[in-house]
Amino acid sequence: MIRGRFAPTPSGMMHLGNAKIALLSWLQIRSGNGVYVLRIEDIDIQRSRPELVQTIMEDLRWLGLNWDEGPEAGGPFGPYTQSERLELYEAALQQLDRQERLYPCYCSRAELLQIAGAPHGLASEGPVYPGTCRRLTREEQASREQHKAPSTRFAFRDERYDFEDGIAGYQQFPPASGGDFIVKRADGMFSYQLAVTVDDAAMGITHVLRGSDLLDSTPRQLALYEAFGWSPPEFAHAPLLLGEDGRRLAKRHGDLSLAGLRRSGIPAERIIGWLAFISGLMDRPEPVKASELISGFALDRIARQPFTLTSEMIERLTADKHY
Repeated sequence: MIRGRFAPTPSGMMHLGNAKIALLSWLQIRSGNGVYVLRIEDIDIQRSRPELVQTIMEDLRWLGLNWDEGPEAGGPFGPYTQSERLELYEAALQQLDRQERLYPCYCSRAELLQIAGAPHGLASEGPVYPGTCRRLTREEQASREQHKAPSTRFAFRDERYDFEDGIAGYQQFPPASGGDFIVKRADGMFSYQLAVTVDDAAMGITHVLRGSDLLDSTPRQLALYEAFGWSPPEFAHAPLLLGEDGRRLAKRHGDLSLAGLRRSGIPAERIIGWLAFISGLMDRPEPVKASELISGFALDRIARQPFTLTSEMIERLTADKHY
């Protein structure tokens, strides 16, 4: 049985770009008669807003994207909120430490910003860390510890990572493309890379469909799967929904939040129809229920290029009249 998930971060209102990924991941699992999991990724306490969790669930239900396991639904792999799973992440860190795959990093923000000026790095993950603190002796570590609490980095091995992406096709990343990345910050917060890998493995997730902005993070997660001895899920990275400025759709592009559209009386079927059209699943944006798209869904039907949502399209989408 296949198992997939949608894992929103409650740091802002869900918008059309988030909804596109939610719809596609839901259709992938529903078309395979699998189990769909909702997981709340609120590990960044400073950015997360707990009051938005209920809004996210209301948005998903409004769109017809139900879940089998997760908040309010329960399930055998809970809790389904990351802030309640910290003991699992700490246990995973201890396992990596026993394998000598971790080391403390004392680099200052200024030093990391200097690294960011180098002409290399990952689009979604920033510059590749050159392993400065990896070479420190224990005496040097002890000396720096007196002045600065360290973050914890994962020692990335000099290996090539390749995989077949369900949408983007064959992907190959050169050795050390992930760099020695942080798995726990100096303030004690666990990293996204560690938490998402531990959670997907613990919840038995077999298929991950997410935005293409996370494609470059995949080698780092594959390295963690390898270190833990776990089998990774099948990945599929869908193209992003862009604003007219060419940047990923976000709050700066106006009130395209699902909650706002819902409150304005826009039918959910209209939103689903537009998302299906944008994703290449329909030839024109006609109203449709999410459940009506299940039987004809296939990954190879998804458009491979980002879609720019123009002002004219937004006007049509939010108009009171039907198409």
